Amino acid sequence: MLCPVCDAPDTRVIDSRPVEGGRAIRRRRECESCGHRFTSYERLEPRLMVIKRSGLIEPFSSTKLASGISAALADRTMSGSDVEEIVAEVEQEIASLGTMQVTSEEIGRIVLEHLKRVDEVAYLRFASVYQEFRDAADFERAMAELESAE
Repeated sequence: MLCPVCDAPDTRVIDSRPVEGGRAIRRRRECESCGHRFTSYERLEPRLMVIKRSGLIEPFSSTKLASGISAALADRTMSGSDVEEIVAEVEQEIASLGTMQVTSEEIGRIVLEHLKRVDEVAYLRFASVYQEFRDAADFERAMAELESAE
């Protein structure tokens, strides 16, 4: 690992500990040339692949998932830790599918199920993008589905 200050290749690990529920390792490092200390993270490369509507296949990104959920929850009463909790629950549900490829539609359906339970406005916001609402009638249908589910 190169030092971010002097680009020296010789750094040593001072401390390591699991983070993100054991899905990553946080390492404190020190450059042997300049003494600068910094943190690095070691994560497994994602194996889960997402099949997009366009047919493209790309690695699953929890960052993209969190971004979409955060956008739906913008200006609502939920915190960043609530978003992280929803992301973790969605990731667990996706993992329980037992497949290495999942469609973006399936991910969207799972997210909607979680948002429906926590915030109806966020549910409608996410649904409007995920289901590509075109007019007010689409919102009315989604609201009617929400009301009938209660």
